[in-house]
Amino acid sequence: MGTRREFLAGAAGLAVGAAARGDRDRWTMRLSTSTIMFKSLPVEQACEKIASLGFEAVDIWSPHERCPHLDDVRDRLGGEGLRELLRRTGLRLCAFSVYAGGYRKYAELLGRAGGGLAIRGSAGPCKPEDLTAKMKAFLEGLKPDAELLEKHDSRLAIENHGNALLDSIDSFKAFVDLNTNPRIGIALAPYHLQARGASVEEAITAAGRQLFFFYAWQKGGGLSQLPGHGPADFTPWIAALGKVGYGGYVNPFMHGEPDPEAMAAAVSKARDYLRACHARAFPG
Repeated sequence: MGTRREFLAGAAGLAVGAAARGDRDRWTMRLSTSTIMFKSLPVEQACEKIASLGFEAVDIWSPHERCPHLDDVRDRLGGEGLRELLRRTGLRLCAFSVYAGGYRKYAELLGRAGGGLAIRGSAGPCKPEDLTAKMKAFLEGLKPDAELLEKHDSRLAIENHGNALLDSIDSFKAFVDLNTNPRIGIALAPYHLQARGASVEEAITAAGRQLFFFYAWQKGGGLSQLPGHGPADFTPWIAALGKVGYGGYVNPFMHGEPDPEAMAAAVSKARDYLRACHARAFPG
């Protein structure tokens, strides 16, 4: 573990798209989406669909909700095959979501694919008075992962979730204060913040330079989880991302899967809505 100053210096070098931080008035929004929303398709077809919808990058899921994609990549395509799939579709690799299986299972594959971001959850909830100690212990427990992150030129984002260690605004602040590893940061899920009545903008601000991934995802059922479908105004969230100089992707997301064509239409609407929010947040 290093100093907080070392963290900030390292984060500046590792963050994807750090140039976006140079001029907050012209912050560039980059869009990705997740293969789990097209889990009924083979991974190649899921990536082709995502690319055809105008997304720049893809988040590939391990078998949460029986999504077959990441295991199929590992067992059949390998790192070289994944790089070829991304080259053919014109997509960048946004992330591996490893909620099922964990980072270590896919660390070598991520490295062979050129390195990148893995996303996982935190730990069980704790009492407010135990937050600092529990967060410190959680981060200490990531040391074996940190060694693999270094070896495979990768980063790890911890997602906030309901009834979890990383959940409240205070827990975001504790994470940021205690984490000194520039390869470890936060994946922010507005859905879970809204569920507890917390401010998404405040959470973005608290995460700051340690924000590695942003789910464009609101609390709702079915398609209303997506931007532009449910009632949430994403414009202040987009503005907050620009204000902290977020260098990752904005990733429209939902749980549940209509048929692929219905999902494609819904995600297209979300994409257009997010672009409109960006235009309002950063006019000109």
